[in-house]
Amino acid sequence: MKQRFVYPNDGPFNHNFNWASIFHFLRFMMPYRKQLIGVTALALLGSVTQVLAPAIIAIAIDKAIQPRDGEASIRLLLMYASLMIVLCVLQMAVGRYRIRRMSRIGQQMISDLRSTLFSRIQSLPIRYFNSKPTGSIHQHITGDIAVLEDIIMNGTITLLMDILQLVGVITILLIWNYKLGALIMLTVPLVFAVSRFLRKRIRVSFQELRAKQACINAHLNDSIQGMKVTQAYEQEEENIRYFESINKDNIRAWDKASALNQLLIPVIQLTIVLGLIILFVYGSYLIQTGVMTVGLFVGYTNYIFNFWEPVQRIGQLYSQLLIGMASSDKIFGIIRQESADPEVEAKENISIKGEIAFEQVSFQYDNNKMALQEIDLTIKAGQMAAFVGSTGAGKSTLINLLCRFYDPDQGRVLIDGTDIRNIANDNLRSQICLVPQEPFIFSGTIRDNIRYGKLDATDEEVKLAATAVHAHDFIMRLPQGYDTPLQEQGGMLSTGQKQLISFARAIIANPRILILDEATANIDTETERNIQQALKALQLDRTTVVVAHRLSTIRDADQIFVLDHGKLIEQGTHQQLVHHVGSYRQFIEMQRYLAVGE
Repeated sequence: MKQRFVYPNDGPFNHNFNWASIFHFLRFMMPYRKQLIGVTALALLGSVTQVLAPAIIAIAIDKAIQPRDGEASIRLLLMYASLMIVLCVLQMAVGRYRIRRMSRIGQQMISDLRSTLFSRIQSLPIRYFNSKPTGSIHQHITGDIAVLEDIIMNGTITLLMDILQLVGVITILLIWNYKLGALIMLTVPLVFAVSRFLRKRIRVSFQELRAKQACINAHLNDSIQGMKVTQAYEQEEENIRYFESINKDNIRAWDKASALNQLLIPVIQLTIVLGLIILFVYGSYLIQTGVMTVGLFVGYTNYIFNFWEPVQRIGQLYSQLLIGMASSDKIFGIIRQESADPEVEAKENISIKGEIAFEQVSFQYDNNKMALQEIDLTIKAGQMAAFVGSTGAGKSTLINLLCRFYDPDQGRVLIDGTDIRNIANDNLRSQICLVPQEPFIFSGTIRDNIRYGKLDATDEEVKLAATAVHAHDFIMRLPQGYDTPLQEQGGMLSTGQKQLISFARAIIANPRILILDEATANIDTETERNIQQALKALQLDRTTVVVAHRLSTIRDADQIFVLDHGKLIEQGTHQQLVHHVGSYRQFIEMQRYLAVGE
């Protein structure tokens, strides 16, 4: 089936461990090092109790069972049995407390990691979000974090205990009989050789799996947000077929990763059998020659299983770690992303008056197509300026540079004579307000959405802002007025009503520079006229930048800048430009022609 949508994957995939991600992860552990040391001590105690148990059984066989000394043997047997009970109770108590403590620490660490990841996402440049599907980012915050959570809470201490248990078992085997112990250990290199062979393949397969899952999330996000378009074009069946296609890709990726992962288990089981064969052949010889007792032989048998049991768990944890590494690469890759372009000698608490200047500004997006070419223009403080031009002329790009969503490739953007790169982003954007063409409504009440422009605004301020843009009447007709809850994207509101709320949000923010990017495109003419009256009062003490096509919006502008293919080709007032034969005059004549046609 032909693929309709192409979601960016995260390849090429890394075959090796990303040590930067490991060190970054260890850094998150540092605030909990005291608690982790305590848990490690408990893990050590638990490993000691587990390693001692087979040794006590071996001693009990040689000292209490095999001699058959009547009451003395029974007393010794009871003593060893009591010791075993104590060890079991101690192991259970330590294990239970260790799991509870590690769960608590793990939850705190994951909470810190999730907060750090979300905070980093808030500061990433717009360029990053243009290259990543929303569903893919969501996958990193939820799915990948969940994978790391499982590793932290179930994997790290288990891995430590297994390593400690292996060290203890190997030590005892070599002390009891170093020749027999060394022969049994000969099977270990086989496991490591196979693990090394499979490691890179398993790692890449799980990276591919995570990429497939991210594609599914991205398509789900697109499908839900675009449901109106899907149903309008009757593409439901096509959507289902496409989802089934990428879902099958995900299953195939899982089968591949799972098959590689499962290859470790039979190898470990084979080494267990080889170890037992060595023990039975050489151990029987040692018993016959009197070098080894029956108790030690039984102890060796138990220790072989005690040895390969943690090896098998380590193999499984290793696979889990590879899955976690695929997730951590994505998480810490985001955290290591550079935030929005850094300020140069950033200053705090600059009070903006509102003069705007573009000096020889050129800019291109990632597609290498020039969006702006050597733009020179100045907007005085308190003026209303309009950007006019056809689609793709560069109007919105100028707005993006002014808000510092991007930095120019050449030239400077100045506010009050200061390069905006010298102004801290939070200080700059606190005095600039953008009202986009497509309003965004957050989940919450209407009051919350308006107050988003000024979080400490009073209820009266919210009402005044809504009244100023003629939104109060329709809000009061809603079931709960200003306290009416809105779902994601404000589904119960019309596009025009959403835009009015967006206007009220901007007004309550009281910015020094107000930017309207086609902000009245979705509002009827009568409502726009009312808003224009409200905006006139607002524009008295602030600079207003307007991107619009309607003549009513731009004719009163102090300056009009006409753009074409990224170049500034005309500028002046409406009266100046309309009497000049050029692009603006053609634009106005087309507007009048369409108005007559209607």
